[in-house]
Amino acid sequence: MKTTVLVASALATVLSMSVGGSSTAPAADNEKCYGIAKAGKNDCQTATHSCAGTSTTDADASSWIYLPAGTCEKLAGGSLQPKA
Repeated sequence: MKTTVLVASALATVLSMSVGGSSTAPAADNEKCYGIAKAGKNDCQTATHSCAGTSTTDADASSWIYLPAGTCEKLAGGSLQPKA
C-alpha cells in the first residue's frame, strides 16, 4: 500500500510540474527586459551563465526576464537591449 501511495505521489508531482510549471516561452505580447532580474530569477541564458534561474547578482545587465510588451522601459534600470 505504501508503494502505491508513493508512486501515485511521484506521478502527481511530475504531472503537475509539466502542466503548471513555469515556462520560459514568451507569449506573443511579451518582450525581454534586461537589467532588472533578481539573482536566480532570470528567464534564460546569457553570455555568463547557461540557463534560467542561474544569475548570481541582482540587476545583472545581461540577465533578462519576459514582461508584457511596453512594461520594461517604464521600470528603473529596465532595458530592451543587454547593457555593456
